[in-house]
Amino acid sequence: MATNEQIQEFINWAHRVGAEQLSLCSSGNISWRVSDDEVLVSATGSWLSDLRKEDVSVCRLSDEAVLNGVKPSREAHFHLGIFRKRPEVKVVLHFQSTYATTIACMKNRPESINVTAEIPIYVGEDVPVVPYLMPGSKELAAAVIEAMTDHDSCFLANHGEVVAGTSLADAFQKAVFFEMGCRFAVLAQNNCQVLSPEALDAIRVFTGKH
Repeated sequence: MATNEQIQEFINWAHRVGAEQLSLCSSGNISWRVSDDEVLVSATGSWLSDLRKEDVSVCRLSDEAVLNGVKPSREAHFHLGIFRKRPEVKVVLHFQSTYATTIACMKNRPESINVTAEIPIYVGEDVPVVPYLMPGSKELAAAVIEAMTDHDSCFLANHGEVVAGTSLADAFQKAVFFEMGCRFAVLAQNNCQVLSPEALDAIRVFTGKH
């Protein structure tokens, strides 16, 4: 079973997500793979800004069984599915920050949010959009898992965003930069000058992804 120290660290990072206003009230959820077959998931209906120990569900990854009697978020299926697909991923964060969710709800979204180097480096050059599907549904879970198989972030149309990280800090940073890029795009009224192909090539060399 997860240690008290791990649960407290999980709670501390959930509070940071709330403090950054990446998630308002019960709008977001977070998970952390703490061992090969054990995952912490925020409880259904819980507020990340006020997460408590009794709001932390411990789930078995292999069969999604709940090990401590706390019902996980309704979105736990895609969290656990991403972990099974991608062994390197340790944290999944689903959030609904103001500007990124504004873009997720737009009829005509920006073709790119690559407005500063942080976006392609931490969020990804190409952020897929999952079409609107009922929150908590199997259909949404399957679509998110597919989109995140080879991406670290995605938009959920008319819903929010998802990021995957190698640590709690990594996932938090990706979410913050995701929101930052979207804030610039919205404030510029979809008139941002995005990074050139040459700039993106240089970033790929810098990150070793060329």
